[in-house]
Amino acid sequence: MKTIPLPIPTAKSKKHSWQAIIGLLFALLVIGASLYAFLYLKHDHTLTDLRGRLQGASALHPFGTDHLGRDVMTRLLLGGGQTLGYSLLALGAALLIGIPFGLIAGYKRGWVDKLFMRIADAFLAFPDTIVAIVLSGLLGAGIGNLVLAIVIVKWVSYARLVRSTVLSESQKDYIRIARTNGLSDGRIMRKHLLPHIAGHVLVLASLDLGKIILLISSLSYIGLGAQPPTPEWGAMLNDSRPYFQSRPELMIYPGLAIVSVVLLANMLGDYLRDRFDVKKEVQP
Repeated sequence: MKTIPLPIPTAKSKKHSWQAIIGLLFALLVIGASLYAFLYLKHDHTLTDLRGRLQGASALHPFGTDHLGRDVMTRLLLGGGQTLGYSLLALGAALLIGIPFGLIAGYKRGWVDKLFMRIADAFLAFPDTIVAIVLSGLLGAGIGNLVLAIVIVKWVSYARLVRSTVLSESQKDYIRIARTNGLSDGRIMRKHLLPHIAGHVLVLASLDLGKIILLISSLSYIGLGAQPPTPEWGAMLNDSRPYFQSRPELMIYPGLAIVSVVLLANMLGDYLRDRFDVKKEVQP
């Protein structure tokens, strides 16, 4: 009998396995902390208790209390929902705008493509962070206006990526055959072009998630994002800044949370980039 050799683990497969283990452990840690905080502790994240302000870690307050006597662990977990939720909302809205715009511009070409390129050049003339800060300042402080500013800034990169992919794919034979068979433009874009751009968009979105989290946290830190008493990691950093010398852990906790989530998002992006690498040769 002919024996089939077993696949030898490579450095890349070992890297992906470690990434999966780290991500799983982090998810289990967050789930366990959430259950402990919301099922056992049951603190009100807006309830102030000036008599119990700036307390250290205890069984009732595992991460202590802040300058207003609020439970830090509860606010940290709720702040994660705020930061991640609004980041995913901004990312999803940017995708919903950028993907159709790029599809139409790359497939139709002509004046539609020229108009898109002029709009994209106008948005790309300045750094993303500067434009987001300016728009947030003009629209006014608030997490809703901040999300809108991020969407206005971020949709262009997805539209450009989709446009470039559609321009190359639309010249291939299967698209010409689909046109010859009488398929409508909408059906061609939906059935043939959209699956080809899904991998590229997914990779860019996963890598961009960490940037959006940092952008929301940084602008909330300077007062343009979430407003008190909303628990948000960037706003928590700003609230804890005057007490850094006496209670540095109040800034360390949300700082570590931001770094950990951004690192996990980048690890996911690296994995998806290797998974959907279209230039990678398929081994027999």
